[in-house]
Amino acid sequence: MDTRRISRIVITILVSIPFLMHNRSAWEWEFLQRVENILYDLRVQLTMPGVPDERVVVLDLDDRSINQIGQWPWPRDVLADLVIKTLDGYGAAVMGFDIAFPESDRADDAAMLRALVEGPLADDAAFISEAERLRPQLERDRIFADALRGREVVLGFVFQGRSDAVTSVALGDLPPPIVPQRANDTTIDYIDPMGYTGNIAELQSAAVTGGFFDNPSISTDGIFRQVPTLQVYEGDLYPSLALELVRRYLGNPPLEFDFFSGEDSDRDGLDLDWLRLGELRVPVDEQTNVLVPYRGPQRTIEYVSAVDVMDGTAPRHLLQGRIVLLGTSAAGLLDLRSTPAGENYPGVEVHANIVSGILSGTIKHHPRFVQGIEVLGLLFIGVLVTWLLPRVSVLVAFGLGFALMAAVFLGNLWIWSEADYYIPMAAPLAFTFLLYVAHMLYGFLIESRNRRQLSHRFGQYVPPELVEEMDEHPEVEFTMEGESREMTVLFSDVRSFTTLSEGLSPKDLSELMNAYLTPMTRVIQNRRGTIDKYIGDAVMAFWGAPLKDPDHAEHAVRAAIEMQEALVELNADFAKRGWPQLAIGVGLSTGSMSVGNMGSEFRMAYTVLGDAVNLGSRLEGLTKEYGVGIIVSEETKMQSPAYVFAELDRVRVKGRVEPVAIYEPVMLRDQLSSEDKSNLLRHKQALQAYRSQEWDTAEREFFILSQSDRRKGLYEMYMERVNHFRKEPPPAGWDGVFTFTTK
Repeated sequence: MDTRRISRIVITILVSIPFLMHNRSAWEWEFLQRVENILYDLRVQLTMPGVPDERVVVLDLDDRSINQIGQWPWPRDVLADLVIKTLDGYGAAVMGFDIAFPESDRADDAAMLRALVEGPLADDAAFISEAERLRPQLERDRIFADALRGREVVLGFVFQGRSDAVTSVALGDLPPPIVPQRANDTTIDYIDPMGYTGNIAELQSAAVTGGFFDNPSISTDGIFRQVPTLQVYEGDLYPSLALELVRRYLGNPPLEFDFFSGEDSDRDGLDLDWLRLGELRVPVDEQTNVLVPYRGPQRTIEYVSAVDVMDGTAPRHLLQGRIVLLGTSAAGLLDLRSTPAGENYPGVEVHANIVSGILSGTIKHHPRFVQGIEVLGLLFIGVLVTWLLPRVSVLVAFGLGFALMAAVFLGNLWIWSEADYYIPMAAPLAFTFLLYVAHMLYGFLIESRNRRQLSHRFGQYVPPELVEEMDEHPEVEFTMEGESREMTVLFSDVRSFTTLSEGLSPKDLSELMNAYLTPMTRVIQNRRGTIDKYIGDAVMAFWGAPLKDPDHAEHAVRAAIEMQEALVELNADFAKRGWPQLAIGVGLSTGSMSVGNMGSEFRMAYTVLGDAVNLGSRLEGLTKEYGVGIIVSEETKMQSPAYVFAELDRVRVKGRVEPVAIYEPVMLRDQLSSEDKSNLLRHKQALQAYRSQEWDTAEREFFILSQSDRRKGLYEMYMERVNHFRKEPPPAGWDGVFTFTTK
């Protein structure tokens, strides 16, 4: 593994550490928690159904009710009348009070009457008789208690958190606990309040039960996102108002606990996962908190004004058979909360949403094992980003980074809405972003520098287009170290250059060479070739490195042809300048070669070596012997199917034992005319006659070809060979191979 990959792995590990610490609660990252709260609220807002629950209704102590009935608190006999009308008159299933009654009724007319009877009017028999008759009508707490007795009413009370006050307060009475002495169970981290504000004994004893409506689990930013369902006080376990309303609505099933193992025995060390009420399961965290399943913005839960119930004008279907929560939306009574569903949200509607969520099974589940899922998600993202980013361009990396963050967001939202699981989103999104930025900075500051250096070195040999292509493919490892590849090499040389140069001044010779080598180089680079070196008037180039090229042979053949075509235009310009006309020979060979930076400690060159390279040099030299401009090896011909080739000979060059077939490219296959096909067939037949030692037939065919074909020098050479072999026949078993003893 190279140092760049190790560096990227180290970057990923370093970026991961704070996120893993935050995940394990070893370090509270406040910024990340703030972002998570924002994203949590966004998910709530995006997925709220926005429709009411027909099982739940809020009986509202609204401004209109207070204006008509009187300021709050209302006399208890008025509340008694409201309870009777709601439960008996409208047929509500159960009624809960988001209100506590820790003191006796302020309008205590019975106490005033008692004072008169025991004081100044103690001797007035008529007054005492009338007072005894009126006393039952004036005992408003008793009237309210009588209304509660025997009816499905859940009174509310408030626990005092340990951070709320220095000393504990215990006002009024608490209802019977849902589970006595639950504090002995140490497997659950219950919220343990310091005191409470309950209801006066007369009222609490008359009600069937009670539930707390305070929220000690409010988020640090003051927003109601989760609410506890249970709290333990002096060893006894008490339910929330919402939980107890559901329990009474379901027929008072027992409260049971499901732990992560799904077994109730031997629970020590396991995590609380669910509360069960009969068939209903309520997902909770280790402190029995539930995530409030908001159905929509304020007043999505249906509201009924208390005054409409009192005067009998409220529609009956809005209360019949429903769970009714008595609370207030009046701003003056200060029961408004900040929630993900909106600010100034009535507290009573928060409880109504919890009731609806428990009954509907829409409370999001956030068990402890979600931490493990989050870690696996971070691991997957880390591996993906570390592996992928170095292999793509900057533009593609930007798109992938955006796509990955979008996938994290949409995937998390799908799990939230379809699977009802709450998995934190801020950590994977922030991790993806920071990891992306860290790797991009590393790539820009370190790898880009290395790549620019590499491209600069290769830029001495390859065309700018290939350098740009190399820069656009960071996933490809470009190296100057030696390696073996199948490639094509080209050698070109100016014919009789020494003789031509003798008639030129040094300045003209330099200008001529520059004028010649520039278009030749341009042709090679336009066909994706790499310039190896200039050797005086000779050019050496190759195809297939540093960028791999599956069509290296065909590109090299095309370059050789275009070099000959460019020379025609060049000679026309040279003629105008009074310079000599040039002719070049080009040799091409395809095969396995060693390519890389080679040389000494004093000078290095990016070049190719190997038997196929040597053959290319020999073939360039043979162009003079055969009177053609280009000669290619048989392997080059085989890998260039787009071109038609004419076989020139089978030869044994200096330095090689095995003979090779040599060819000249004729033209593109789709440009071949009928006359060209006829000449190629005659050419093939002439070679067959020559190799069969049918000298007369071979001589005749070569002569005909020399009169019409451009390869006049080639055919004259063959006619000279025929005359030679007539006089001195080749040895027995002759294979038609011509052996060259010079380069």
